[in-house]
Amino acid sequence: MFKKALGALVVASSALALIGCSVQDSPLEKSEITVYAGRSEALVQPLIEQFQQDTGISVKVRYAGSAELAAQLLEEGNNSPADVFFAQDAGALGAVAKAGLMVQMPAEILGMVPSSYSAADGSWVGVSGRVRVFNYNPERVSSVPDSVFDLAAPEWQGRVAIAPTNASFQAFITAMRVTEGNERTAAWLLAMKTNAVIYEKNSAILEAVESGAVDAGLINHYYWFARGKEVGFANMNSRIGQFRAKDLGNLINAAGVGIIADSTAARSFVEFLLSETGQKYFVEETSEYPLIDGVSAGIDLTPLDQVPAPEIDLSDLDDLEATLKLIRDAGLI
Repeated sequence: MFKKALGALVVASSALALIGCSVQDSPLEKSEITVYAGRSEALVQPLIEQFQQDTGISVKVRYAGSAELAAQLLEEGNNSPADVFFAQDAGALGAVAKAGLMVQMPAEILGMVPSSYSAADGSWVGVSGRVRVFNYNPERVSSVPDSVFDLAAPEWQGRVAIAPTNASFQAFITAMRVTEGNERTAAWLLAMKTNAVIYEKNSAILEAVESGAVDAGLINHYYWFARGKEVGFANMNSRIGQFRAKDLGNLINAAGVGIIADSTAARSFVEFLLSETGQKYFVEETSEYPLIDGVSAGIDLTPLDQVPAPEIDLSDLDDLEATLKLIRDAGLI
């Protein structure tokens, strides 16, 4: 089902590329919205329920992977029942925006977040930040490699875990394509076919590293911090680290939202995610970075402006289908 849904991306995006959307002068009044959510239900459903309680607006949610939902939106086109797309990463948001299916985000909403964490054309806005990190067992890995490309070396065979079907991994591969080209990206993916142990989720990778099933893995930072808050950081068996400055393995990405059908209710949902209540929820419940001023990360996270991340425009991560083709061609999905 996953592959079939993703197969619609190329055809549907081509058919819809000329369709443009813009913010209506007077957005519709609605008492109910439908949200396509590529975030985990366990993570964000309590926040959505809080929004309903606070606003009286009813929310229907469809949960699935961000890439799967992007494919669904492209297939549905202007007939989609979705009002809002709440995605795990910039790549899925960009694929839908590229097809012209998102309205222009109001300037007052875009202004709440640094421009580097939203679409350059204003089609979507980031609501929380996440950083790619190297998760490792210090008893088996003495130091973090200089580069994520070092994991292609024979010495890493059977020792490193990845999650090729995960949207964050796919966005990372898109960033690799954008900066390093398809040829080098394909070579790295083929090396991972030999070297990597495949898991479905970041959380499963963390568990594998914690239990000693694998020596290391590539995950988002917040999985490690969430577990540390739960069991006590002193009781963690693994550590996280980052590659050398500007290495692709240190990519900063953003979960974000785009409005598919403009209404005051849809705008209210986005504003709620960017409110102090919404931002504190991401900090306290998911250990992600807040993106608005005045909300502290709350735990010992490296400030986003100090993360040794590569210089990448998140708007450039919108070519999801080409990335998926390379991952499939390497035999990873």
